[in-house]
Amino acid sequence: MKRFAVYYAPRPGGLADRAAEWLGWDAATGTPVAQPQLAGLPVPATGLTRDPARYGFHGTLRAPFRLAERVTAETVAETVAALAARHSPVVCDGLRLECLDGFLALTPEGCEAALLALAAAVVEGTNSLRAPPTEAEIIRRRPERLTSRQHDLLHLWGYPYVMEEFRFHLTLTDRLPPDQSGPVAQVLAAHFAPVLPKPFLIQDLCLFGEDEAGRFHLLARYALTG
Repeated sequence: MKRFAVYYAPRPGGLADRAAEWLGWDAATGTPVAQPQLAGLPVPATGLTRDPARYGFHGTLRAPFRLAERVTAETVAETVAALAARHSPVVCDGLRLECLDGFLALTPEGCEAALLALAAAVVEGTNSLRAPPTEAEIIRRRPERLTSRQHDLLHLWGYPYVMEEFRFHLTLTDRLPPDQSGPVAQVLAAHFAPVLPKPFLIQDLCLFGEDEAGRFHLLARYALTG
């Protein structure tokens, strides 16, 4: 694996299955999935999910990073397992479909403080594992669009959207043209409604790895037991 990340990913069940089908990639099995043909979409699902399909259905807690020198995959696994053993599950009221800067995502309700605390702990607890971002990686973060605080966070933690800038979300689409966002949201709201959990529980830290083709795989799941 060329990069690692710490994500939320749903346990096996209706949400996991439907999300994998929608994106066309099951990160748990590392296999493509046939995407559904849903009436009302302006273009086929394959044309709406190119970027999120690479990552699989997930919510970021620690964004993808390359390993620092002398850090091994085994060290990463041990670190994430230890973090999971020290922290408790997060209980949210539920999930809702939302448009975030042009892309559609499921966002949690009723657990902002607890999620911020968990994400901050994961970022801090894994920071020694990562290599510093390269110049090319920094350029991909569009530094000209970042605030001064986001620049500081990028320097400190390797990613600009952490700590108070963090917002947990489960991405479902690419960034969409304005004329597509409404129709796609209507279709996805109906498609996911039967499987949205109430309450929504974050029960695990999931270690993901990016293969040489740029696809992410679920490598291990560690229950939050603190």
